[in-house]
Amino acid sequence: MSVQPQVSFAGPHASPIGAERIRLLEAVGREGSISGAARSVGVTYKAAWDAIDAMNNLFGRPLVEAQAGGKRGGGTALTPDGVRLVATFHRLQSEMVRAFQVLEPELNGTGLSAASLMWGFFMRTSARNALRGTVTAITDGAVNAEVTLAVSDQTSIVAIITRDSVRDLGLFPGRAATALIKAPFVILAPADEAKRTSMRNRVEGVVGRREDGAVNSEITLDIGGGKTLTAIITLRSADDIGLKPGDPACALIDASHIILAVD
Repeated sequence: MSVQPQVSFAGPHASPIGAERIRLLEAVGREGSISGAARSVGVTYKAAWDAIDAMNNLFGRPLVEAQAGGKRGGGTALTPDGVRLVATFHRLQSEMVRAFQVLEPELNGTGLSAASLMWGFFMRTSARNALRGTVTAITDGAVNAEVTLAVSDQTSIVAIITRDSVRDLGLFPGRAATALIKAPFVILAPADEAKRTSMRNRVEGVVGRREDGAVNSEITLDIGGGKTLTAIITLRSADDIGLKPGDPACALIDASHIILAVD
């Protein structure tokens, strides 16, 4: 069997960015809108946005941007970083195929396979939010430590982990790390109603999308720097607080609910 390698970009424990998501970026550049790109690659509008949010969060900068005016009356286009990512992906893919064509005969009969060597590219996490950032401060306690992670120019979050974990992860100010946050752990409130709270993390943003199901509502908050934070709350709670796209809102996160990961 001939094995064809596939390039995949991945952060620590974050969903990988492979050929399918690169095709989505290419479709955005070609179609000029998220809805058009979703139709082109055969996914739902929500799935397309989820993929773009994941890519923006992993790379730490926007890969697509909204455009106003023009003959189409506005739409969405790739940023220069998005264009470079697509080009880099295809260059890496070509180089990888060439390398595997050379190596594959040597792997035959060794008990190894090209497929097994590629397995590590496809690690996934069940955490809905994976925000890459830089450690800016570590405050030690008797047992635990507070680690501050800047995930954008506007936003920092604090995680409480054990001192042993700080040592095991090799954390220090200036080290890159990724914060993993399950969507049900994110509490939402209108921006003007969350000024006084005991929660260690209070992240301000603007509602970008709201998707209602039979029981729960998934609300995505734009927190700046091309990054997003997604919460899953009950549909009743979503209706009670009345958040809709464009509304300023605040995400509250317990510092002990944040998991840190490193490369």
